[in-house]
Amino acid sequence: MSRWLPLAVFLALAVLLGAGVIMNAGKTSTAIESPLIGKPAPEFALPDFADPTVMVRREDLLGRPFLLNIWASWCPTCRSEHPVIREIAATGRVKVVGYNYKDVADDAARWLGQFGNPYDRIIVDAEGRSAIDWGIYAAPETFLVDAEGIVRWKHVGAMTPEVVEEQLWPLLAELEAES
Repeated sequence: MSRWLPLAVFLALAVLLGAGVIMNAGKTSTAIESPLIGKPAPEFALPDFADPTVMVRREDLLGRPFLLNIWASWCPTCRSEHPVIREIAATGRVKVVGYNYKDVADDAARWLGQFGNPYDRIIVDAEGRSAIDWGIYAAPETFLVDAEGIVRWKHVGAMTPEVVEEQLWPLLAELEAES
C-alpha cells in the first residue's frame, strides 16, 4: 500500500493541474478583470514628474478620456511597450498620462531622455502607496479612464499594436459615441 501512495499523490495532482488548465483554456494573463471597471478612478495626490512641488490629483486629469500607463525605468517590458505608447500619443486620440511606479527620479529622467517622452503628464508614485488603490501590482499596466473619471478598461502587461487595434480603439470609439 505505501508503495502506491506516491503514485496516487502524483495522479491526484495531475488531475488538479489538468482541471485548472481546462478551466483556463483560452484565457490570457492580460485578461485580469479589475474591480475598478465601471467605477470612479481612485482619488490620489501625487507629485508631478516635471515639478515635484506640484501635486496632481484625479480631478486635474478629468474632462477628456485619458490612458494611464504605469511604467518604470527598471521594467524591461516597459521598454518594449514604449514605442506603442509613443504611437498612441502621436495620434492625439487620447491623453496619455504616465504613472512612474516605484522608480528613482534620475533613472526615470534618463530613461525618458533615451526613449522619448510620449506623456502629456507624468505622475510619480515612488513608494507605490497610491498604486494599491488602483490595484497595480507590476509594470506595465494601462488603464483607460473616461472624461468623468470612470475606469473603463485595464490591460496588464505590454501594450501591443494588436491590443491597441482590437481593444483600445474600439473602446475609445464607444466613448466618443457616448459624448
